[in-house]
Amino acid sequence: MSIEQLEDIAQALVAEGKGIIAIDESTNTIKRRFEAVGIENTEEHRRAYREMLLTTPRLGEHISGAILFDETLRQSTKDGVPFAQVMREAGILPGIKVDKGTQSLAGFPGELVTEGLDGLRERLKEYARLGATFAKWRAVITIGSETPSGTCIDANTHALARYAALCQEQGLVPIVEPEILMDGDHDIEVCYEVTEATLRSLFGALYQQDVLIEGTILKASMVLPGKDCDEVASVEEVAVATLSCLKASVPANLPGIVFLSGGQDDAAATAHLNAMNQLGHAPWPLSFSYGRAMQQAALKLWAQDLKGNYAAAQQIVYARARDNGLATLGQWTG
Repeated sequence: MSIEQLEDIAQALVAEGKGIIAIDESTNTIKRRFEAVGIENTEEHRRAYREMLLTTPRLGEHISGAILFDETLRQSTKDGVPFAQVMREAGILPGIKVDKGTQSLAGFPGELVTEGLDGLRERLKEYARLGATFAKWRAVITIGSETPSGTCIDANTHALARYAALCQEQGLVPIVEPEILMDGDHDIEVCYEVTEATLRSLFGALYQQDVLIEGTILKASMVLPGKDCDEVASVEEVAVATLSCLKASVPANLPGIVFLSGGQDDAAATAHLNAMNQLGHAPWPLSFSYGRAMQQAALKLWAQDLKGNYAAAQQIVYARARDNGLATLGQWTG
């Protein structure tokens, strides 16, 4: 694939008024979410649930791409149409999560590093054959009294850069996701410092690995106080801090930034995105790549009656996509 094609895909992922839905939960993660709403975690239930999401009428009006799990990319609708084909026909780009999850970082208690580089080149070749156009790799940074260490940040950003280079080699646009967890009692200033340090390390590593920035998307955390922090930040404070941090650490030639919801509730994730776009003056489109903040309400309704609530659950999915699409324009009114 040419450089121009990578750039075109990256730009399509952050097209005006659109964002990404993340339905890439691993089997264990979706098991917890299904159990919470009383659904058995079977392959057929996972397939049916993902079909409900991906066949939502008019979803492509506000969703540019969907990040899938390995199992989902190989699945089809109940009528036998591959999900990747359903997505393309709806104008939604198929994406794939390719990391293998986190493990403890040896020698650094309480810190994590994401694994999955072994065999990645061959897996990416297969995913491209199956119809994927972009991929995602998530790193996890934890804030504590002694963390994160520089070693943890650099180990994770180096892996993100190696993954990104391998993606572009196979014609896939890499989404690089260094998530700063909300766990902890740190304030918004500490989150700002850690986020800035992580992003500076990330883009340094991407340049070292000769990754085409114009063919890459950043999936970023918002700058937020920890969940156990006594100080509550306003929507405007979060928007100002996040935008300021990004301007200090992200190159202007990046095609766009999509935010993760990271444990925020649905309304907060949308409100923060909307506020950032109302501030304006960002050199890149600011969009979304939400998982739970796009799905949770629909999952609860769908779970009550796997057939009877199908259309109503899809209406919720569409409404969440529409609201977040408006937030990318700074036009969400709550």
